[in-house]
Amino acid sequence: MSATRRTDCEGFHRRDALTIGSAGILGLTLPGILASEAKAKAANKDRGSGQKAKSVILLWLAGGPATIDMWDNKPDAPEGIRGEFKSIDTKVTGMQLAETFPKTAQVGDKLTIVRSLYHTIPSHGPAAVFMTTGNKPTAALQYPALGSIASKLLKTEVGVPPYVTFGDIRNGGAGQAGYLGTGYNPFIIEGNGGGGRNAGGFSVRGLTLKGTFTLEDLEKRDSLLRKLDTGLGGLDQSNELVDGLDTFHQQALEILKSDKTRKALDLSTEKPATRDLYGNTPFGQGALAARRLVEAGVRFSTVSFGGWDTHSQTFNAHKTRLAPTTDTVLAALIKDLDDRGLLDSTVVMCAGEFGRTPKVNKNSGRDHWARSMACVLAGGGFKRGYVHGSTDASGMAPATEPVTPDDVAGTIFHTLGIAPNTELQTPTGRPVQLFREGKVVEKLLT
Repeated sequence: MSATRRTDCEGFHRRDALTIGSAGILGLTLPGILASEAKAKAANKDRGSGQKAKSVILLWLAGGPATIDMWDNKPDAPEGIRGEFKSIDTKVTGMQLAETFPKTAQVGDKLTIVRSLYHTIPSHGPAAVFMTTGNKPTAALQYPALGSIASKLLKTEVGVPPYVTFGDIRNGGAGQAGYLGTGYNPFIIEGNGGGGRNAGGFSVRGLTLKGTFTLEDLEKRDSLLRKLDTGLGGLDQSNELVDGLDTFHQQALEILKSDKTRKALDLSTEKPATRDLYGNTPFGQGALAARRLVEAGVRFSTVSFGGWDTHSQTFNAHKTRLAPTTDTVLAALIKDLDDRGLLDSTVVMCAGEFGRTPKVNKNSGRDHWARSMACVLAGGGFKRGYVHGSTDASGMAPATEPVTPDDVAGTIFHTLGIAPNTELQTPTGRPVQLFREGKVVEKLLT
């Protein structure tokens, strides 16, 4: 990934939500972790006997995609609202997409498109928090990301991280564990996959053994640290700071000792035709790696693709970069998962923090607009070939079947076998419902 730090229209840096070096994981010395840690108990269990999904892959379109020019095209709207793109048919009668998504149209029979999604937060950071946590942001409590909830409540195979992120979502808490504590933060994947037919892959940030330091050395060091912990009788081993750090530490050690994650992230072993299917971009190769991680047992992966904050020249940006890349990656991921028999057990969600104004501005762009947007869902018990809800003729607001981000989150977790009203606890013992207002949208499900 490029090391260039970009800011969006509100001045936020687009950066990884969590930075952990090898010294912190192996040496247990990062004061930043200790300062922000919260209680993270080790009892991770699958909940519910009727679950259909096992994993989730979130394709995150950072910056606010103009879904009115993508999945809810309005070619018959008045001038100044309709975009430049014609609509094309998909494999499903009545489901049309913008002409810039021809590959996605070919997998339309595997999609659920929610065209009536909306909320009321037109600011990047808070909107991203709402979309990625399923809870409206509040100053009183930092809610955990969906991946962190999956990490907490779903059992994960030893040797693989439960929750990973490729690229950044946003700052402001989006993508992080919130009140669950550092033990349930994501493992950040670095690299760009090598691209195309080139050898290469990704690595987990901070989890490499450099020089002559071996796994045997690591085991000895960990054993020594545990003996020291046992000898410190004055230390409260139930302290929430220690609990959460130990959770993350043990996960890191298991990943290092196992080759499951390393093999999954080594894209040089993948067939060239499959790598080409996803496209020679970091977003495409990240999505391919996410599929491989699903096969290895990872529960939740977020793969981010930025640049959607198109206040000017939005149609040119869609035609030349945004739509072609997204079209290729979304279609490839869904087709690949389906061909491998993994789509029924894997939820794919493609969304950003909000939509963009139906009215085109003087710079041929669209501005922030949360009152109408759309997202794409597939797999894991969601209907195939289904369009849910609609917006009015100008795309200003939902006209039928309105759905909010917490409803989408609650429905996804229902497919994972976890009820939206499941309660967790904050470090102070306060019970908190997973999604305060989210409900299961039964019409989205098979």
